Amino acid sequence: MIAYKPATIRSWAMLGSRGTFGMALLELAQENESIVALSGDLCKSSGLDRFSTTFPNRFINAGIAEQNMVGAAAGLAASGFIPFVTSFPNFLTLRAAEQVRLNLGYMQENVKLVGLASGLATGMFGATHHGIEDLALLRSVSNITIFSPADCTATVKMTQAALAHNGPVYLRLTGGMRAPIVYKEDFELIPGKAISLREGTDIAIVATGSMVHTALVTADLLSDHGINAAVIDMHTIKPLDEASLGQHLDKKLLVTLEEHSVIGGLGSAIAEYLAGTENSPRQLRLGIPQGYPHSGDYAWMLEQSGLTAEQVTARIMSTL
Repeated sequence: MIAYKPATIRSWAMLGSRGTFGMALLELAQENESIVALSGDLCKSSGLDRFSTTFPNRFINAGIAEQNMVGAAAGLAASGFIPFVTSFPNFLTLRAAEQVRLNLGYMQENVKLVGLASGLATGMFGATHHGIEDLALLRSVSNITIFSPADCTATVKMTQAALAHNGPVYLRLTGGMRAPIVYKEDFELIPGKAISLREGTDIAIVATGSMVHTALVTADLLSDHGINAAVIDMHTIKPLDEASLGQHLDKKLLVTLEEHSVIGGLGSAIAEYLAGTENSPRQLRLGIPQGYPHSGDYAWMLEQSGLTAEQVTARIMSTL
């Protein structure tokens, strides 16, 4: 049983989402012998070092052959195993798109895809490794549930949720090491049900992944200017919690905030929902602009994409 203690939560934050995922999967595998882990030659980057040495017969390094890896995972799932398949998101979703569509979407095999360092967290590795289109692709594939945890505590919760869900899941991990903490203690996470982190009467900021913490900081900055902002953690991208969104249709502005392309991700999903409602508020979609930003330090890349709390605050105020 995974214990959510303050010291443990702090240590998870120091490890970052990838290391935390590896620790969580190791503990879950001790209780569930059906769990197997696959890596596209990224054992250490997946946080699976200890898993691979503890359970050498339940770890498969598929090499840089992500299409084969997804196919093999589907075969394992059909044989009764629960495979967690790890790689950087562009390799896992774009390179292996056909296998994901066929084996997970169409055949609905019980495979758990884990997108490592989604968004811009791979930093200096450049555009070949930045995962900024993964949501756009997977949202269009039927039958895949998409999780996007806000911090390392939520990463553990959503790894457990992925295991419990009978069907294909994509777990999108964002952020780096020494990650900000959003959830400082154990909390209830229900897949498909967003979490209201802050009440507000003027605007609503709907954020996912690494941007949830940024949204909370932004709300504090906006309050200094007399703007009262609600903050919602939309940790499940698919299925989208439309009931939660419906509670904020009276706001002056609905802001969507994500470390993903402005096209095809959370902002697009919410825009599709708003298009079918009456008297919906104006939407401000904030994410990574179209194009491929120059590689650099992770924090610098977020700034180049306009995703710091100060930049988000300025965009909201100018829009209002």
